[in-house]
Formats: sequence, structure tokens, C-alpha cells
Amino acid sequence: MRYRQYPEPYYEGLPPFNETGSPFNVVPIHEYPELMQQCCDLINSEWPRSDTARMRSLETSCDTLPVCLILTTDGLRQVIAHCKLSPIPGKKNACFCESVVVHQNHRGQGFGRLIMKCAEDYCRLMLDLDSVYLSTTDQEGFYEKIGYEYCAPVSMYGPRNCELRSLESGKKKYLRKKL
Repeated sequence: MRYRQYPEPYYEGLPPFNETGSPFNVVPIHEYPELMQQCCDLINSEWPRSDTARMRSLETSCDTLPVCLILTTDGLRQVIAHCKLSPIPGKKNACFCESVVVHQNHRGQGFGRLIMKCAEDYCRLMLDLDSVYLSTTDQEGFYEKIGYEYCAPVSMYGPRNCELRSLESGKKKYLRKKL
């Protein structure tokens, strides 16, 4: 998948990616299985879980949904960011962006914006989706800056005949972006 730089202000300051000579690439993890353990370690550094469970989740990545995208550098040898895009039952033109994480040594350098932009492009260009949903407990300011707006809670488990109060309680905020 080829990406290009965009002239819009949102993209100013992003490092070049997926271009000849660029040190950065965003690729689906299933195309680079040799990077799965490194990706597993990155995600577990933020949200600890057994390697077995995490690896099984990464191994579900495919060309449709779910797909795990990774931001790499050093000639596709170092994983510096990850995000997983999952289907939302009942919303066939949308997906849920989960487990977005940037390696601690690379935070504050625009890589969060970069992986989100690439994920949005992948959704629009490769999956023909028109919306991305996500939830966060502490990064809503970041997502608002890149165009996400608050929305009603979204269930990853499909439509329900009743409201799920557990989706509305707590600190979790739900956001959506139209692509």
C-alpha cells in the first residue's frame, strides 16, 4: 500500500512514510510475521496480557477486518507503533480502532498522528469504510485534535435489544470520525 504526504495542516510535521527512501512504513502485521513478537511486546508494555493471548490476537490480522497495522522503521525491522482495526457488528461501513500504542521512546514525535492517519487511509482506500470509532479513558484531547468527535457508546458485540449501561458508565469516552 502506497501513501503520500498531504498538504493539509493536519499532516504538517509528520515524518515521511511509505515513500522511497523514507525510514518509516505502515504495514499490516500479517505481511511481516517476524515482527509479531516485537509488536506483542510493545502492546504488552502498555496493557500487560499473556504473550499467548496477545499473539493469538495479532495472528487474526488479515486483509479485511480485523487488521493490525504497525509503524516500522529501520528497514522494516523495528516496530514503533501499532493499532488494531476491528469490525463492528451492525455497522458494516465502519470499524473500531483499538489498542493504539506508540513505543515509549517515540512518543511526542508525531507517530500517533501518523499511525492514525494511515489507519484512516487504510479504512477508506482498502476497506471502503466511511467511519472509524474508538474509545479512550485518557487521550480524548489527542483524538479531538485529529478530527474525532464524541459519540454514543458503540458495542463491539453487535446490536442489542436493550441498552448496555456498562457502556455508558466509567471514564471511557467514545469518539467517531467520518472519513
